[in-house]
Amino acid sequence: MQKSHHLLMNKPVNVVFFKYFFPSLLGLMLMSINILIDGIFVGNGVGSTALASVNLAVPVFSMIISISLWIGIGGGTVYSMHLGEGNKVQARSVFSLAFFTTLFLLVLIGGVGVWNVEFISKILGANDDTLPFVVDYLSIMFLFGGIMGLQNMLSIFIRNDGNPRLSMIALAVSALSNIGLNYYMIFILHLGVKGAAIATIIGESLGLFVLLIHFISPHSTLRTLSFKWTWRKLSSIFSIGFPSFLAEMGALVLIAGYNLSVVYLLGTDGVAAFSVINYLHGFMFLAFFGIESTLQPMISYYYGAGETNRIIKSVQVGEKAAFALGATLFTIGMLAAPMLTSLFGLESEEIKSIAVQGIRLFFIAYLFMGLNFIYMTYFQSIGAIRSSIWIVILRSFVFLLAFLLILPQFFGIVGVWLALPLSEFFVALLLFFFARKQVMDPFAHKQMKISHKKTKGAGA
Repeated sequence: MQKSHHLLMNKPVNVVFFKYFFPSLLGLMLMSINILIDGIFVGNGVGSTALASVNLAVPVFSMIISISLWIGIGGGTVYSMHLGEGNKVQARSVFSLAFFTTLFLLVLIGGVGVWNVEFISKILGANDDTLPFVVDYLSIMFLFGGIMGLQNMLSIFIRNDGNPRLSMIALAVSALSNIGLNYYMIFILHLGVKGAAIATIIGESLGLFVLLIHFISPHSTLRTLSFKWTWRKLSSIFSIGFPSFLAEMGALVLIAGYNLSVVYLLGTDGVAAFSVINYLHGFMFLAFFGIESTLQPMISYYYGAGETNRIIKSVQVGEKAAFALGATLFTIGMLAAPMLTSLFGLESEEIKSIAVQGIRLFFIAYLFMGLNFIYMTYFQSIGAIRSSIWIVILRSFVFLLAFLLILPQFFGIVGVWLALPLSEFFVALLLFFFARKQVMDPFAHKQMKISHKKTKGAGA
């Protein structure tokens, strides 16, 4: 951790940012390939019904990830604040509390899910055609999905402990092994969607073993655990991490809202087309999470150390990176939509046409999404939870649901595809005019630190 401390405090902020960003981005992009590969292999190897079935099971996958993000980001933020203050004992106690809380919740969810898998599958929308596939997939995810959650939570803490490269390697191992195992399970062993789920779990297990290397490193603060737990510390972890949990729940609202709107307008063909877009969105979306996972340990550490100017520079560098990333993804969508659609083995030209149109309109959102992620992460990383929550509520619930209800009445399916871009645009507009000036003002930032002192103290 001393090496990481020297990097954070003595190197230019842009150097620190990219030192964290490239490993995080590469690792998360490889992780998102897992999602994409599952869709491609299932669509080509099992069929469109199986592809739709795996899409129905996505909320369970998201729930597992949301728990790990809730505790991981919340705990990681408090952890870095304590490291910035030089209090390693309290930092270690935050990690141990976060780890055992995550483990308990994931085991609880898995147990309840296994005993009620068919009932849950039907709640998620499975019918006579898709029910067997959904049950097969969820049976594996409920039994072993906790491994995926633990890997994600540990990866966040290890980045906060100054080792983003190992997190990247772990994600790369998970992704690459998942690709090979997916092919073997589906095309060689013919295990269908159950094989896809098994491949995912084995890949995540290998990544978890890679992360454990950090705990034997002589530079790791996490080598020694502390069990000075308090209810206030747990409350702080949950409150600071809540925006990340809410954002993941917002992703479920997006999927459910789009599924309902598309099936109402276009029926089964529309759902199949949106399944393609949703797989691609899962891939693209994680790229922005790479910026969040880069800025969170930096801002939290600088906040704990009282380095206001470095916080401001971190946000500025993040803004530029987010815009560049968003413009790149938008351009890919415009130019490569037909090729991206063809990856999923769709036979119907009508479904392909719907998907191509959807990609080109839906991807406009990426021009604005990065800015919203930057400011959500900034407020979360300094403990200003209300501001962070409001950003999530506006972009994932208020604007999105309003546009999904209103726009299709006038523009049909085009209105559905534009709901997310317009939601992200209006939130970005509000942040640019009403939040950015305050964030870039060192005096206002110091005042915010004073006003949030109680939040920071809750983690002590």
